[in-house]
Amino acid sequence: MSDIWNTIDGTVPERSPLYEASHAARYERQKLIRQYQDKYDCRLIVLIGRLVPACVANLEETLYDARSDEDLHLLLGTAGGDGETALRIIRQAQTRCRKLTVIVPDQAKSAGTLLAIGADCILMGPTSDLGPIDPQIPLNSNRWVAAQDLIAAVEKAEKRIQTSPDVFPLYASLFEGISIADVALAQSAVARTGSLLKEALQSASNRDETATQDLINRLKGPLLDRSQSHGTTISAQYAKSHLGLPVHELVASEPQWIAIWRLWMRFIAVAQQKDLYGDIWVFEGMKASRIVGL
Repeated sequence: MSDIWNTIDGTVPERSPLYEASHAARYERQKLIRQYQDKYDCRLIVLIGRLVPACVANLEETLYDARSDEDLHLLLGTAGGDGETALRIIRQAQTRCRKLTVIVPDQAKSAGTLLAIGADCILMGPTSDLGPIDPQIPLNSNRWVAAQDLIAAVEKAEKRIQTSPDVFPLYASLFEGISIADVALAQSAVARTGSLLKEALQSASNRDETATQDLINRLKGPLLDRSQSHGTTISAQYAKSHLGLPVHELVASEPQWIAIWRLWMRFIAVAQQKDLYGDIWVFEGMKASRIVGL
């Protein structure tokens, strides 16, 4: 090969120049992942996006050669999604490591919170946000809504129509595209939430039955209460001191949080003008990287 393609130290690049330039941002993220792994003696993988069944197979790509004797850190960013998928990911991750830590740099709402509480440790910082475990269901055009909000809206409409039948055309137009099956799905999702909470808590490797039941009792009100809004914010301090979750709170000046935030900003840059939680899915580790939706 001509010396024109050699690097400054005389070695031949592993990738062609154009390919390397086209994927430079990915290589930079993976460099930060490698540095984090070396510093904190773990395997680091990234999952960003709504939790849907397809996440399981894509995430497995980042875990295909994971070792059960090493710690696993999962950097998670999500607005929620399917609770059953969250539980599958918990089991998937827990069986592939010695200790599972979920890192929440920004949001892990709803099903994301469910995923986080199945970890042995939750790393949170100044910008981290958990929320109520309010299941979401997909409606027409792949639009996701909070199941409890849908049920409440339908119940309110039924009561209003009973007292004022003349408003029926208005509510009929508002609920256009929503079927009885959608409402039944929402009701089933809400009914299943308590069981999902218990199964997620039982998945943590360092949590016995007594500790699990204690957490269930503490979490039922704050996380499952129907009066809670889907957007309710649960900070690191509240999650640790009031809910008893295994949260390790990092301050902004700590090297570990700085490393996490530097990596997280790379994904914010990837999103550009798109919704990082609604339009894009990221599955990334040292040996596998897939971004869907760009």
